[in-house]
Parts: sequence; structure tokens; C-alpha cells
Amino acid sequence: MTAQAQGTSTGSVELYEKAPKIFPQSVKGRFRTIKWAFMIFALGLYYFLPFVRWDRGEGAPDQAVLIDFTANRFYFFFLEIWPQEFYQITGLLIIASLALFLMNALAGRVWCGYMCPQTVWTDLFFAIERWIEGDRRAQMQAQNQPLTAKRLGQKSLKHFLWLMVAWWTGGAWVLYFTDAPSLVIDLATAQAPMVAYVWIAILTSTTYVLAGHMREQVCLYMCPWPRIQAALTDEWALNVTYRTNRGEPRGSLKRMKARKSEGSPAGDCVDCGQCVAVCPTGVDIRQGSQMGCIQCGLCIDACDTIMHKIGKPRGLIDYETDINIQRHSEGLTSLYKVLRPRTLIYSALIFLTAGLMLFAQLNRQLVDLNVLHDRNPLFVTLSDGSIRNGYTIRILNKAEEKREFAISLIGEGQAYSMRAVGIESMDPLSFSVSVGRNQTKELRVMIYAPKGARLEQSQPVELRVTDKKSGEFDRVTDFFRAP
Repeated sequence: MTAQAQGTSTGSVELYEKAPKIFPQSVKGRFRTIKWAFMIFALGLYYFLPFVRWDRGEGAPDQAVLIDFTANRFYFFFLEIWPQEFYQITGLLIIASLALFLMNALAGRVWCGYMCPQTVWTDLFFAIERWIEGDRRAQMQAQNQPLTAKRLGQKSLKHFLWLMVAWWTGGAWVLYFTDAPSLVIDLATAQAPMVAYVWIAILTSTTYVLAGHMREQVCLYMCPWPRIQAALTDEWALNVTYRTNRGEPRGSLKRMKARKSEGSPAGDCVDCGQCVAVCPTGVDIRQGSQMGCIQCGLCIDACDTIMHKIGKPRGLIDYETDINIQRHSEGLTSLYKVLRPRTLIYSALIFLTAGLMLFAQLNRQLVDLNVLHDRNPLFVTLSDGSIRNGYTIRILNKAEEKREFAISLIGEGQAYSMRAVGIESMDPLSFSVSVGRNQTKELRVMIYAPKGARLEQSQPVELRVTDKKSGEFDRVTDFFRAP
């Protein structure tokens, strides 16, 4: 390959080399089983959760998980989050971040190895590829062979299935933003909004490219987490580790037997390379901790299989801490310390955040009042000498029933009066309005100060909304402007 094809070069020194394609070999074992189980669970949850129903009563959406931009709501089973309650979303993001930190403190990049969407979808694409084209050796042999009709058919089928998975991935995502069964019908009959098709196309292409073609390159070059987690881990965290004190010196099984018969030191590692062959990022774990290692444990399964075949104890490669690696080199036994300041602080912060969110949810106010003073003009002097201020108020009824509210004005020391546009009231300081279940109502309200009133340039007034039946209320203090 020429230097121009490989990248920029200075003379004969190549500065960039094209990354070789990795062909991970299939493997069986406990960690592979865990990965299969989580993949089935995660993909099943993602693809079918939009079709789960949750009864919220007449007139309310019955989709269990729904991000409703039209109504400005986020529904999650029994939870209903309004824009004014976005702190709940913030709390969920904080808990997710702290949980990620806690997982890292306990078992390194366990998120990357089992739960990361890139890992899950790439694993699925690998499975499709092996099912059609064969395992590692068959794929490597076919790579350098001429393209035959059979090979072309295999490639076409593989990319077709990849695109179908990617298409359903993009399609499932948009189902979280509207009623899923209805949108599926609209999509099938070409009656869905254009934005749905656009987002499906975007997510289909990104899933196909990232999981089918970029694969480990996403983990190595695009994802920031490998670089961040290195600053958050410590010597007590479990990481996939090659036990050097047991495996070295390594060599072929025949050579190691010869060394033992000569009385020379011989490790358990037979240099079979299976740990490298099964790695989805092409890492050789025997070279120590590396950024490319996503801690998936597949090398453990491969090594355990070889150890079992040659009659050696399992665990040459295993989840282990840096502390224990040092202890083993000194002839000491393993020591595990799950409860330590780092894990206790993360756990405490998770419970604290969850507790605050629960407290806020249990004490959730079912009525809310928003008041916005007119900006231009701030006030109007009428022909009779009185002064008028205009306000836009919005009443939020978060209850599951229609409610009747009284809107009242409280202005200390002044003879104010109030009128709502389109609403008749005999009381100059109050009027009534009804708001439907889980709805908002916006009103234009005018507040007047009589002629001759001694007014400062800005003075506080209070607007209060009160449920006539339950007495629940909310109040907002704004300002009355005057010359």
C-alpha cells in the first residue's frame, strides 16, 4: 500500500497506518452467557417498551413510556413529569452518572463490556456476521479470496440484515415520542410526519455505520469514557487481568513441559492466542491494562476453556484488583474491599438523590401558577387617570380531574382592581376559572390602580390560584409598574 493510501508521510516515515479489521472469534462461557442474556433483555426492552400500555384514565395517553412534546409531558408508568418538574429528569441523570461511577469503582469498565449501546448492537452485528459468513477463520480466509457469487450473496444478506436491525433501531426510537401502534400504521401507510422518516433515516444510518463498520473504533477514538474512567478508578477496582505471576514465562505446551522436565520455571500460559482472537477490540490482555479493553470478560472464557483442556486451574485471566496482583507476587492471598470511602460516597449520593426525588414526588403540588408581566409597555395611563398593568397568567392543573379555581389579587396598601379578558366577575379582586384534567389554561389579566393612588415606580402584588374544593393553592409575587 502506498504512503498516500495509508496517510500523510514524511519521506519514508509513515505517520498513519490503516487500522486492520478485527475478526473476533466466537466463544462459550459464563461471561459470554451473561452478555447474551443482557443483550436479549436490553434489546427486548428497547424495541418493545413503546408498546406497553398504562391506564391513566379517560383522555390521557395510555403508553407506559412517552415523551409527549405536544402536551409538554414526560410519562413513565405512574410518573408524569411537567416542564416545571424537569428537576426530576436532572435527578435521574445525576443518579445515572453516580451509578456509572460506582460501577467503575467496583468493576472497572463493566458498563462498556456489557451495557453500553455500542457494545450491545455491535455484539448483535457480530452474531449476524458469524451466522452468515462463518467464524473467525472462515472470514479471514474469505477476505483474501476473489469475490464469488456465493460470497457476494453472503455479503448482501449480511448487510441487508444489518440494515433491518438498524432500521428497526431507528424506528423504535421515534415510537417513544408518540402513540406507538398508531405511528407504526402511519409509517406503513406513508402517512407519518416527515420528521419521523428523517429521524428514522438518521438513526438507521448511524446504527449501521457505528455497529457494522466502525465497531471498536468508536470505543478507541470517539468515546470519552475510557479516558474519564481512568481518573475515577483505584487499586481496589476489579478489572480483567492476566495473572503474570502464574502465566510467565509462557510458551507452547510442548515447550513448557520440556522446561518443567529440565527444572526451569514454566508458566501456565501456552501462548495459544485465544484471548486475543475472541477480543472484540483486538487487545492482548497479557500486555497489561489498555484503553482498548472494554472488560467484557470474553478472554476469561477463552482462557478458561484452554486451561480446562490442558488440565490447569481456571483463572489465569480473571477479574482481579491491582492490590491482589501485588499481593500474589508477594505470595499473599487475595483481599477484597468493596466497602471503602469511594463506593460509600457514591452509594450515599445515589440514595440521597433518590430520596430527594421521592420526597418531591410525594409532596408534588397539583396546581401551579405562572405569571408574566407585559414587557412593552410596562404600564398604560388611561384617560381617566388610572394606571393599568397587563399580565399573562397560566394555570396548570396536574390532577386527574377537572378543577374549579379562584384567582385572587392581593395588593397591600392600594385599592387595586383586576379583570380577566373574556371572564365576567362581580368581585374586582377575584374571578373563577375551570381547568380540565392534566391541562393548562392561559389568561390575559389586567390590574388597575385608581387615579390619585400613591404609587412607587415598582411595588409588589400577589396573584393567588386556589382550588375551590380542596383549598390547594399556589401564589406568585410580581410587580405593578407606575410612572
